[in-house]
Amino acid sequence: MAGKMIIAETERLLLRRYEKEDLQDLLEYLSDMEVVKYEPYKPMSFDEAKENLEWRISTDEMIAIESKDSHKMIGNVYMGKREFEAVEMGYVLNRNFWGYGYAAESCRACIQQAFSNGIHRIYAECDPCNQRSWKMLETLGFQREAHFRKNVFFWRDDNGKAIWKDTYVYARLNNPD
Repeated sequence: MAGKMIIAETERLLLRRYEKEDLQDLLEYLSDMEVVKYEPYKPMSFDEAKENLEWRISTDEMIAIESKDSHKMIGNVYMGKREFEAVEMGYVLNRNFWGYGYAAESCRACIQQAFSNGIHRIYAECDPCNQRSWKMLETLGFQREAHFRKNVFFWRDDNGKAIWKDTYVYARLNNPD
């Protein structure tokens, strides 16, 4: 563990900064079509993942999730700073680690840390079709604040026409009145 920049620790996970050694683990999940199905990017090639890792290393908004047991980097939590003491949260996990509560465990630690650092509001956006994601947000105490209809598109069809998608917005307040 020497040299790792640990942000938080849970029972099973280390939340830390990204490192160059994370490339293979990052590629493993960012190249998986099922993992990136609801993300605004397509499965990544080796070179794309390598470039993406450089960005992840350079920012404090991307937090790597490492399994304490295997020392494998299994995903990430995104904690993007926004105006008005708010943070936008996102998460992506390697498909081999879905269904074990790792996303909730890592997000819970990030939420607690953000609120203890004075953040007022944490919000997350997700595709209404991504039921696993929004149900986890509800489990973490987030409330659905909005359902935007056909407000974003990431892709175009073969004719160049935008493929519009809906968005759910969830939020949780620090010490709600």
